[in-house]
This record gives sequence, structure tokens and C-alpha cells, in this order.
Amino acid sequence: MRASHRPWLPLLRARSAGAIAVGLALYLTLAANVALWQALAEGGRAPSVYLPRMLGMGAWLFFGLIALLSFFAWPRVIKPAGLVLVLLAGGVQHYMLGYHMVMDPSMAANVLQTDMHETRDLLGWTLLRDVGLLLLPAALWLWRQPVRAQSAARRLGGNALLLVGALALAVAGSLLFARQLAPLMRNEPQLRYMMNPLASLYSTGMAALRPHLQRSTQRVAISGDAHLLAPAGGAGRPPLLVLVVGETARADHFALNGYARDTTTELARLGVMSWPHATSCGTSTLASVPCMFSHLGRTAFEARGSEYENLLDVLQAAGLAVLWVDNQAGCKGVCARVPTAAANDAAQQGRYPALCRDGECLDEVMLEGLDARVAALPPERRARGVVLVMHQMGSHGPAYARRSSAALKRFGPECTRTTLSDCSHAELVNAYDNSIAYTDHFLGRTIGWLQQQAARFDTGLLYMSDHGESLGEYGLYLHGMPYALAPEVQKHVPLVAWLGGGLGRHAGIDEGCARAGTQAAVSHDNLYPTVLGLMGVGSSTYQRTLDLFAPCRRSGTAVAQAPAAAP
Repeated sequence: MRASHRPWLPLLRARSAGAIAVGLALYLTLAANVALWQALAEGGRAPSVYLPRMLGMGAWLFFGLIALLSFFAWPRVIKPAGLVLVLLAGGVQHYMLGYHMVMDPSMAANVLQTDMHETRDLLGWTLLRDVGLLLLPAALWLWRQPVRAQSAARRLGGNALLLVGALALAVAGSLLFARQLAPLMRNEPQLRYMMNPLASLYSTGMAALRPHLQRSTQRVAISGDAHLLAPAGGAGRPPLLVLVVGETARADHFALNGYARDTTTELARLGVMSWPHATSCGTSTLASVPCMFSHLGRTAFEARGSEYENLLDVLQAAGLAVLWVDNQAGCKGVCARVPTAAANDAAQQGRYPALCRDGECLDEVMLEGLDARVAALPPERRARGVVLVMHQMGSHGPAYARRSSAALKRFGPECTRTTLSDCSHAELVNAYDNSIAYTDHFLGRTIGWLQQQAARFDTGLLYMSDHGESLGEYGLYLHGMPYALAPEVQKHVPLVAWLGGGLGRHAGIDEGCARAGTQAAVSHDNLYPTVLGLMGVGSSTYQRTLDLFAPCRRSGTAVAQAPAAAP
């Protein structure tokens, strides 16, 4: 057959690796940035506003991708490198369109620290479909496209020219569209993290390098002066506090805080205290958990130049027994220097099949074997007091339906998909509320276990979630938005306390007074000093004004009392 009968042949004539790099850059700019083009169109409203913005950001993307691909524009490298880049872009675009996430450095850090259980919940046929739709045309073109052989010197010169030219044109585009882009980048900084796949590559690099570039590797000790104080309520049994770190719980879905649905039946029956106006340090586990246990508070924690010891280090240095029990993807470094136990390891999964399935366990598994775990702690420390930290799976999405037992699924029908936009809002809320009801049940069982310790300890419980969650409001799902841009539902978290096992009396707290103060605005900043106060630990890092119970302690603040004998 003659070439004239195959008009598509010129598209597949041998091209240089540099020309293929330009073609890939154009394809990624147009096809892998649907979320960005939608956001610009919705924000600009009129074509006269959003079209110049699209042209300007498109120029940035196109020339930026050419500059990136110039490093891989070698005959044997450009095709595999291009396929990897398209594959990455397809995955990122799926999550931007499906969950309205942006790939900023904090989100990239979350991705790097995600375990296989969490990753599995985010996989599905829709991911394969969306990645395939982007990848297959590029793969077909690259497979059929011959690459022109060139000498190394010629290709090196061509790549250098490609890089310099792309950067020069990117600068020219910035100047040409400065009037449209400068205020846009200032007022809507999330758009820069929607430039796919440049933003994900940048953010991943920053997430990996930032801890080494910004902070000293020397950990600052703050526990040197930690000591135990005489109990404010007089001599008695040693204190036992269970501190439950919640996961992805929204304060406005707790019936204790006025939610119309009865999601907290057991906590209401137990008469707990609830602070309905509590906010988090961050919008992800990675950001919030280290901040929760820090003495610095959110503002200073984000601006810190060094890493510090945390609450658990101070409690342990004071002579208390400390244990972290985990049903999550790790403690984000908080428990690195204290005893730990994985409640969801293979042994636990095999021992408690009713609570564990498909490689993960419901939170009640943390209560199984807990007596033995406590008994294994050093007896001299147990005699002074015990702090157990339980890190929940809680309401971690998107597989909310997996976060509750069949017996507690009181709201239905529920969303069982992980592509949340495929569910109705009512189904999504039902699944999420079932997970909150399960957390209520788990906390009720934990308080029941504490009541069984009454012969040996004065007991109490504190529960606070690490962050909230978006359930489709403003088109957003899950969590992890940059803090300044995140909606309140990702930052508004529940805080609950139960002191009815004697810990309130042990710490000298007037519970009536404490209940009267629960309408105050509080945050993760309050957790560190409140725990020190409850456990009677003196430290120069204690801040009385942030201790939730300090105004209601009958004998004054814990730190004002004379120290007990040195451990």
C-alpha cells in the first residue's frame, strides 16, 4: 500500500528524543490537568477572565514539563521516563477529581507515610479506569513512535538548548500573564499544587527533604526537670489515664455536641464531659499527632527549628509507666522512646478473627489482652501511675463502612464504595455516622475496662481526635487540605473526658466546675498541660492557663505543690 493511502504515517516518522519530550509535555498539560482547568473556569466565571489564566498557567505547565523532560530526552530513556510520568499524573488526577485533594507537601508527606491498609482503601477499578484513560493513548503513541538515533554530544547539546529555551519561555509567559496570575497565586495558592504532575513531584521532594533541611537533627530535651507531685486530692491509689487519640472524627457528628442523630449513646449514659468547640493542630494525622503531644502549641510547633521531646517523654521521665497501643499506621514518631504494642499485628488478627478481617482490626482489639500488657510494665513505675495511649483506626476514610461492626450499623443504607463521589450524600453520612457510633461503643467499653481497675487505680479517660473530615461539603472529601484553606469540618474535633473512676478526685478537680467550663474554645494546645495536671507531673513546660482543669483544682495547680519523693 502506498504512503498516500496512510495519511497518519507522518505522525509516526522518526523523531528526536527532544521532540518526543515536547509532545509528552503538551499531552500532559492538556489531558492530565482537568481538575486545574475546571477550578480556573469555575473561579473565573466569564471566559474573558478565566481564559487568560488558563493560557498563563498552561504556559507554566507546558514549558516546565519540557524543562523536566529535557533531563530524560535520550533515545533509550525518554519512552520509559515518559510512561512513568504519565502513570503518576494519572493517579494524581484521579484523586484530585474524585476527592478534590491538592498535592501540597503535607499531603505528599501523608502519602509517603501511608501503610498498605490505608492504601488498599484508596484503590479500586475507578483508579484503574482513570489512569488507563490517560496512560493508554500515550503508551500507544510511544510504542509506535520511532526515536531518531543521535550521538551523545549532539543529544546533550539539544537537551541543554531545550532546557534553556523552556525556562526562558516560562519566564516570558510569567511576564506576559503577570497581571492575571500574580493576584491569582496570592489569593488562591492551592492552584499551584494542582499543576499536574509538576506539583506532586515538587511536593514529594519537599516532604522528603524538608525535615533534613529545616531542623536540627539534635533533639531538644525538655524532660530533665520532670517530677511527680503530691496528689492534689491526697494519698490514694496511683492514677491510670487512658488517652485515646481519635482518628478523623468530626465534632459536629457527636450527639453530645448537639448532632441530631444519636451517635454517642454510651458516652451520654456514662455522663462524660464534652467540649463542643475544640480545634486541631492540623488536618492530617502526620501534622496533628506530633503537634498534639508537643508543649509548643500549634503556632510555635509549625515554626520550630528543632525537634523536641514530647509529652510521653516527660511522663516517662517523671517515673510513670507509659504504653502506646496502636491500631493505626504508626505514631508518627511520638512513641519512639516509650514502650509500644501493635494491636493489629498478625498474631492479634489470628487470635481475634471476630474483630479482624482483611488485614485490619476494629478498635476493640486494643482492649484484648490489655490487662497483660499493663502487668508487663515495670512494677515500680506502675506503682506511681500509668498512662495508656490508644491510637484508633476510628473513622478513617474512604472505607467508612469498614470502621464499624455489623451490630452497630444503625444508619442505613450506607456507602460501601471507596470512590465517595459515587455514593449519595445520605449513604456517605450513614457510613460515617456508623463509624462514630462504633467509636462511642469502643470508648464505652474502654471506660468499662477502667471501672474494673478501681481496686488498684484511680482512673480516667481523655479522648480527642487528630483532625476532622470533609463529607462532600464544597465538593471536598477526606482531609489533608492546607490548614489555612481547609474547611472547619477538617479542623473541628471532639474532645471528651471521663473522670468518674477516681482520677478527678485524685487530681483534686471539682467536676461541677469543670463541666461549667466546657463551652470554652479549646484546641490541641490544651492537651499537653491537661495531661500533666491530671497525672500530677511537675515540669517547666507546664502552662497553667492551658490546663483545662486548673481553674477547678481544689488545692491549686499541681505544679504549685511540693514534689513527691524522687522516683
